[in-house]
Amino acid sequence: MDFLDISLIFSILSCSLVTGFIFTYAIVVLPGFSKLDDKEYIRAFQVTDEVIQNNQPLFMLTWIGSILSVLGAILASILSPDLGETWFIVLIGVVYLVGVQGITITIHLPINNHIKDLNLDELDNQTLMKERLKLETKWNYFNNIRTGAGLFVIMSLLLVLTVR
Repeated sequence: MDFLDISLIFSILSCSLVTGFIFTYAIVVLPGFSKLDDKEYIRAFQVTDEVIQNNQPLFMLTWIGSILSVLGAILASILSPDLGETWFIVLIGVVYLVGVQGITITIHLPINNHIKDLNLDELDNQTLMKERLKLETKWNYFNNIRTGAGLFVIMSLLLVLTVR
């Protein structure tokens, strides 16, 4: 077992955990939140996001670990002489870094930060409804994309590890 195999294993593990987290949001958390009224929905989102934004250690280890392990797999594949799968590993890595992490950084974090700053007691019902609609529509749409990207990455990494 070489460095590439180890980095692929860590990538599969950490990307699976991250994808499982965002998949759980897609199929459990947000559908559960959707049953709440606008103010409760936004408040529930604020509370759960606060745990993440306060750098929950295991979450941060997993999230950042997935980035580092994917970068490690890309580097190891580039440095492996005569590895026919290098282009595929690089492609998988780019899909993960752009399709999961990039969407998180460019779409989800700004939405989360905007929602975090809302003082719900100062907003009227119409403003709450507009804020929820903006949050729910865009956040869910891009969460589905990053979930699909994550699933593609996991299956692809498993395929690479299996055929090596």
